[in-house]
Amino acid sequence: MSSAAEFTEEEQGRYDRQIRLWGVEAQHRMRNATILVVRMKGTATETIKNIVLAGIGTLIVVDGDDVTEEDLGAGFFFRDEDVGKKASVQWSRAGYSVAINRFYVNFQRVDVAKARIESLNPLVTVKTIPTYSAVDSQSFETTIRDVDLVCITDWDKDGLIRMNEVCRRSGKPFYAGGTYGLLGSGSKESQKDAKVTTSYTSLENSLRHRWSSLTRRQTKELNPSAVFTILGTSFLGPSKYLANVYMLALWKYESTHGTLPNDATQAAELQSIADALVAEAEVNKQVLVKVPKELIE
Repeated sequence: MSSAAEFTEEEQGRYDRQIRLWGVEAQHRMRNATILVVRMKGTATETIKNIVLAGIGTLIVVDGDDVTEEDLGAGFFFRDEDVGKKASVQWSRAGYSVAINRFYVNFQRVDVAKARIESLNPLVTVKTIPTYSAVDSQSFETTIRDVDLVCITDWDKDGLIRMNEVCRRSGKPFYAGGTYGLLGSGSKESQKDAKVTTSYTSLENSLRHRWSSLTRRQTKELNPSAVFTILGTSFLGPSKYLANVYMLALWKYESTHGTLPNDATQAAELQSIADALVAEAEVNKQVLVKVPKELIE
């Protein structure tokens, strides 16, 4: 069993309150943990802040995108000056002057965020990978080899299913989540904790769940209307309890159009997709509550 004496004076001072809350052993496990977070949008920003302040050992962030104006509204690791700006270069020699056309100077999210993440807690090692090739089908298993927990944020459905299967084979706890406006989705698949081992169904099988085996009362208690009608779907976990919410209609739209919807005129198509998902999942329509079109828009 770990003791407080194993922590440095700086660690004891920084983590004193939380050690009192969850104990020395938990803090020791956290200090030795390496966590991988993929894609630095709003969900990842909050996640990174919390786990870094809590005192994990190493954080690895994968992101291949540049900072955009949209990031300023959801990511407090970014500033106005990080957004790509126009610049021009002029070169002259021996009396000749040549003006080069304007171009954009782009800044990658992981590059500008790294120092600001480190400033939250200097005791945490922060590593960045500025390309999504680290999580493609050829590289992902190697990327997570020395990682203790994987967290994928704001990713498409097919990619999540693929990475979930790799994590299951590798015995790595898998967390996934994302946001779209006021809506959000989340999934947790932790293989084990200190005392208990739990078996979870795969993400792919969870998304294929059918509600036909439930009675009308059971279906109503689980309230699929709040999920399906607002453009999402749900699944039941290993113990027949509602486990997570997935915005399948949004994923389906993204798969078809290559982008997420951004205009109220697309609400009708989204509602049509959601209705098809409800029928496919065999939900008892008698318990569904119609959501006003204005809310969807």
